[in-house]
Amino acid sequence: MTQQRIAVLFDIDGTLVDSNYLHVEAWQHALRDMGVDVDAWRIHRSIGQDGDQLLASLVGERDDDWTSRATELNSTYYTELAPRLRAFNGARRLLHALSERGVVVVLATSAPQDELDLLLPVIDADDAISATTNADDVDTAKPEPDIVRVALSRAGVDADHAIFVGDSVWDMKAAVRAGVTPYGVLSGGISADLLTDAGALGVFDDPADLLDRLGEIALLG
Repeated sequence: MTQQRIAVLFDIDGTLVDSNYLHVEAWQHALRDMGVDVDAWRIHRSIGQDGDQLLASLVGERDDDWTSRATELNSTYYTELAPRLRAFNGARRLLHALSERGVVVVLATSAPQDELDLLLPVIDADDAISATTNADDVDTAKPEPDIVRVALSRAGVDADHAIFVGDSVWDMKAAVRAGVTPYGVLSGGISADLLTDAGALGVFDDPADLLDRLGEIALLG
C-alpha cells in the first residue's frame, strides 16, 4: 500500500507575512470614512476571519450597500499599504524545507484573490507551494472550515495526514472543525493562551522558530 503524503496548510496574514497591523490600519481608515470609529485593538482581534463576519462583529449588521462600500474602501487602503508588506524571518526557508522533505505545502487564507496576489510575491516561494485557496473559493471563510477542506482536497490528503499553521483564533477553530490538527504562531499578535484555548496543539514564535523546532510537530517529527 502506498503511504499517503503529509500536507502542511498555512494561513498567510500574520503567519507567513507581517501584514496584520496593515489590515488594522486599512480597516480603521475604511470604517472612519463610513462614519464609524473602531478601536484598533478590536479590529486586530477580528483579523483573520471572514470579511462579512469581521464587519458584523465590529459594527453590527449593515445593509449590503454599506458593507460593499466599506469592503471596497478597505481594499483600496490595503493596496496602498502593500509596499510595506514583508515576509517574516524564516518563512521562505520553512516552506522550502517542508517541500524538500516531500511535504505538500498549501496556502489557505481568508483573504480574497486580489489580496493573495499581493502576498505571493512577498513570500517568494512559488516553487515550494503546491496549491493555494482563498476566500473566493468558499461562501464563508474562517472560522468556518470550508477553506481548510478545500485546501485538503487540493493537497490530495485527508485530515489525519495534515496539520494547519495559523496565527489567529479563527485559524485554530477552522482547522479543528475540519478535523485538522492546528499549530499557532505568535507573529500575528494573538497570545499563546488564546491560540491553545481555540485548539492549537503547540505554539511557536514565528516561522523561523517553527523551522528550528520541526521535530515537535505531529506528523513531521
